[in-house]
Amino acid sequence: MSESCTGCGHVNVVGSKFCSSCGRALSGDGDVSTEALETLGGIDGTVDMQAPPSGAVLVVTSGHQAGTRYAVASEQLTVGRHPDSDIFLDDITVSRRHVELKVGSTGYVISDVGSLNGTYLNGERLEETEAVLTNGDELQIGKFKLLYLVSSTN
Repeated sequence: MSESCTGCGHVNVVGSKFCSSCGRALSGDGDVSTEALETLGGIDGTVDMQAPPSGAVLVVTSGHQAGTRYAVASEQLTVGRHPDSDIFLDDITVSRRHVELKVGSTGYVISDVGSLNGTYLNGERLEETEAVLTNGDELQIGKFKLLYLVSSTN
């Protein structure tokens, strides 16, 4: 038995939730529509945006790792899809070796190390070789958005 789409008339495989031709939701009488899950940020759905007690942190604000916090504590950090990266972002939109963070004279400096999709700092593509990070900067690496937070006690 098959199910026809009410939008385009395409005949879909039994049990399909969406039309394989137009993407419209197929009738799912008796199906449970949504299951409530706790978000990574907590029960209320918020992500902790507080700076760490000391040092700096990158907080993933969007992407499937939302809520994950990475300490920025060493002289140099690598970010990418390669499993050996200091910050491993597992998605095809992230290059294996995407970004490097290094300690500069005024704080951490970010540089794109030849990524295919580019790196964005506060919505603008990094065109220069490197840029200085400041508290509250938003990085976009592939489909991930990360917030750079620095402790005020540094």
